[in-house]
Amino acid sequence: MKILIIGGTGNISTPITKWLQDEHELTLFNHDTSRPDWLNSGVQVITGDRKNYQDFEKKLSSAGRFDCVIDMIAFEPEDAQADVTVFANKTEQFIFCSTVDVYPKDAKRYPVSEEDEIGASATFPYAYKKVQCERTLWAAHDRGDFKLTVIRPSFTYNETWSPGIHSFGGASYHLDRLIKGKPVILHGDGLGIWVATYRDDTARAFVGAVGNKQSYGQAYNVTGDEWMTHNHIWRTIAGVLGAPEPQFICIPTEVLGKIAPREAEWCVENFRYNNIFTNDKAKRDLGYRYTVSFEQGAAKCIRYLTEHKLIEDSAHYPFYDRIVDQWKKCEQILINDHEQAI
Repeated sequence: MKILIIGGTGNISTPITKWLQDEHELTLFNHDTSRPDWLNSGVQVITGDRKNYQDFEKKLSSAGRFDCVIDMIAFEPEDAQADVTVFANKTEQFIFCSTVDVYPKDAKRYPVSEEDEIGASATFPYAYKKVQCERTLWAAHDRGDFKLTVIRPSFTYNETWSPGIHSFGGASYHLDRLIKGKPVILHGDGLGIWVATYRDDTARAFVGAVGNKQSYGQAYNVTGDEWMTHNHIWRTIAGVLGAPEPQFICIPTEVLGKIAPREAEWCVENFRYNNIFTNDKAKRDLGYRYTVSFEQGAAKCIRYLTEHKLIEDSAHYPFYDRIVDQWKKCEQILINDHEQAI
């Protein structure tokens, strides 16, 4: 098959490229002018900026027809519209990397399935724009411009990342906090449910969709099988690190959003909610399998980050300790006031 990947060297798309390059005529559209050393010599790379839509359309329109196009990096509605402009009637199948965040948060029921309506809040721009991208592409599918397959991954990590999401994002300084026995902030009570997938497992779902007519006109959740509380996630990571039992400081999400609005933005819009999804459809149609447990994946990450000295020094993030200290003081004041009132 003649396949185009828009992206192709990112978190999920790197293993997709590695698995497809040996069996297919593969082209990447990528902004990076350097060629990865693992990329086969037969893979064509078209260098360009997908945000420069005139250049994007010119370069890819002249690249000819593809049997399958996989877009891993469309985040804006204009990106999806450019895809339609270029690839309508010029590809058999279009695979779009969306996200499970397109579903409304605080779902009516769990687990969330592909049968549930999408409709992310405008206050969560990343997810809201992915919804708009999907709608543009579904409209093209309905017109017969191409056969659309939508894949909605959950949080997907690789060795170069921290395996855990904390209240302020995914930076690695929280691993340093665990190692040093420093308190770790959890939003809410730490009992919300999260799900994570190692990138090779997620990538296999995309590969399984390529040229798969059963996937035409379908959307798929691609998520881990382990539904884990944030407490459990951090205890697992601490165990892999050989760190002391974590000291958790539980702070209401609303409070975190007010005292650290920039750092806690994704926590307010996403991490605070249960992330519980079905993935049976992807297993049935795409051959998706969850083969790397969270503990195994965390061990891969910790080993890589440690060997390459990539765990950040938590001392470089003084705001974190300031919040911990302020919360402890407020908590003690509340306790003291209550005891005096009794």
